[in-house]
Order: sequence, then C-alpha cells, then structure tokens
Amino acid sequence: MLPGDRVTLRTIRSTDLDELYALHTEIRNRGEFFPRGVMSESAFRKRFADDGMWDREEGTLVICDQARRIVGHIEFFRAVSYWDAYELSYQLYDESDAGKGYTTEAVQLLVDYLFDTKPRHRLQLVIVPENVASRRVAEKCGFILEGTLRGPFYNHGRNVDIVMYSLLRTDPRPWRE
Repeated sequence: MLPGDRVTLRTIRSTDLDELYALHTEIRNRGEFFPRGVMSESAFRKRFADDGMWDREEGTLVICDQARRIVGHIEFFRAVSYWDAYELSYQLYDESDAGKGYTTEAVQLLVDYLFDTKPRHRLQLVIVPENVASRRVAEKCGFILEGTLRGPFYNHGRNVDIVMYSLLRTDPRPWRE
C-alpha cells in the first residue's frame, strides 16, 4: 500500500472485482474525456486471475479515501515499447469526489513509487486539451507540457488532439520541496 494524507493506493483484491467491474462499465463514470471502451467481464476477470492487474511493466492501483472507499484508480503502462517511459492514467468514479485533491495525491504517490522502484527515466500523461482539471493535476505535480499531438485519440465518435506532459526522474517534484 502507498499511504498519503487524503488517499491510499493499493493493489486490487479479488473482493473488489464485482464493484470495480460495475464501475468500469458505467459509462457515466468516465466523464467527458475518459475513453468510452470497456473490457468484457471475462477479459477483466482473466486479467486479474493472470497477474492481479499488476506486473513488472504495468499495474493498476485503486485509489481509496480515508474511509477506505474506492474512489478511483490509477495505472502505469508502457505506451511505446521502445521509450524509456511509463504513461500514467487515472480516473475518479464519481464527480462528487472531484476537487478534493485525491487525484493529485495519487499521482504524487505513484510517481514517487515508480521513480524509487523502476529504472524508467520518464513518466508521461496524455490529456485532452479541454480537460482543465487533469491539466491542473499535471502542473501541480511538476509535469512539463511538451506539446500537442494532432488527432491520435478516438473518443466520442471522432479523433481528438491530445497534449503530452512529462516528468523526468531528474525534474523537481513540487510536493517534495
């Protein structure tokens, strides 16, 4: 477990699967910017059975509030196999949990964990430009805006631009200052 002041990150337990799959398939939880695609229940359960949704090069952690309620998830993965980088992705499941600092702290906890335990030099966030809340999380966590990629992301029936943010192992981490 990775404990913080507001949230704790922990691996997924078998007792979480029913709740997590229901949250995963509830499209309204995805908001305006999170991808709409869902995994089949059999694939979801197989992924958990295979590796607990955690292995050397990718992993998913649930974000729990102080009452131990699952409020979202955060994950890391190798988006481009030949880059020395992980991409991070996160989602809160209920709008009522937004604005409480949960996502910012979850990113900070995972960044510290990854840089402490993995040899990757770069972490990156891919964000739809209009997602002001996610861009604010990136900036509060010290990620640097690198630029706009045109049309690589398909969502809501169209290709959309994304902005790329990165944090290098050698960059300052504002929460540690």
